[in-house]
Amino acid sequence: MNITHVVENLNRGGLERMVLDLVQRQQQQGHRCQVVCLYETGALAHELDAAGIPVVACHKGRGIDLRALARARGAIDRHATDILHTHNAVAHYQAVLASCGLHVLRILNTRHGMGAGQRTGRKEWLYRRALTRTDIVVTVCEAARRSGISRGMLPQDMTRVVPNGIAVERFRPASSTMRQQVVQALKLPDDAFLIGNVGRLNWTKDQAGLIRAFRQVHEQHPNAVLLLIGDGELRAELEQCAERQGVRHAVHFLGDRNDVRDLLQGLDLFVLSSVSEGYSMALLEACAVALPIVATDVGGNGEIVYSGRTGQLVPPDDPDALAEAMLLLLNQPHRASAYGHAARAWVEKHGSLEAMAARYERLYLDMECETCA
Repeated sequence: MNITHVVENLNRGGLERMVLDLVQRQQQQGHRCQVVCLYETGALAHELDAAGIPVVACHKGRGIDLRALARARGAIDRHATDILHTHNAVAHYQAVLASCGLHVLRILNTRHGMGAGQRTGRKEWLYRRALTRTDIVVTVCEAARRSGISRGMLPQDMTRVVPNGIAVERFRPASSTMRQQVVQALKLPDDAFLIGNVGRLNWTKDQAGLIRAFRQVHEQHPNAVLLLIGDGELRAELEQCAERQGVRHAVHFLGDRNDVRDLLQGLDLFVLSSVSEGYSMALLEACAVALPIVATDVGGNGEIVYSGRTGQLVPPDDPDALAEAMLLLLNQPHRASAYGHAARAWVEKHGSLEAMAARYERLYLDMECETCA
């Protein structure tokens, strides 16, 4: 099949990582793939360049940009696209408009988040209009499917669930050797207990709540260190929060990194404090590294972390509950280790890139069969 994926860009992020991995796996399966970016190609596009997979930038401006639409249309047409696979709302309605009149067999859209608070926006209105020329909408978790349907954003009869997957084989379980490397690289004490969080520094990830919870942990375990991996608009505010909580010396803002996998493999505990989440790639990666996990029970988190088996789930926006769960695993290392091993076993079976790619291929083939019928 000739498959065109359409995204906003390929900058660093969970959606972008998923698309990169999926496209490369589809190319290996014998499909002919390309990625069309509405805006710039992005920082991660070089990975596809190295794999010989075309990446097209449309350089879209504000509002209706006819030149960008023409670039997208030309790329879709030249590729003799059979399957047009778009990602999130803006990429979808722009791609649908660009493909009008072209001989595209089927159009599929993946919604990567929960879509909270977006029902009445102009972008969502345009998205719902584009659904009239859409065959299937995919959500990345069951919670997102139910939410989208209940709020009238997604039609029930055309919505499917395909959980994200990662290349599990690229990850090795956390080890004392990797932990020592991280400790040395960050100039931390040898006995530091490393608690990590990966994500944009924005309100949805609620690192402020995590810092408040960490203060309680640090009071009981002064060797605990919090590593915030990622950057964002709230960095200065979060630094001030750590200062007010009296733990600024123990909270390390590592910014955007290209060595996230190595950092994960050196952690003792992974914490996700989000108040809104789709199907977290960061959680999948923490599972692959066999880390014990504490996560808030929002979005698809409960479809990855099974409380009492692979980690601990706590209510969102509750620093006390978050601190209690962190302390439980810090004080019970055998339980923490068992959670980590169970998480690795789960992601190997249910969260692999192979499983995700196979589910999408079945959808593509089902759509082709409907066309033939």
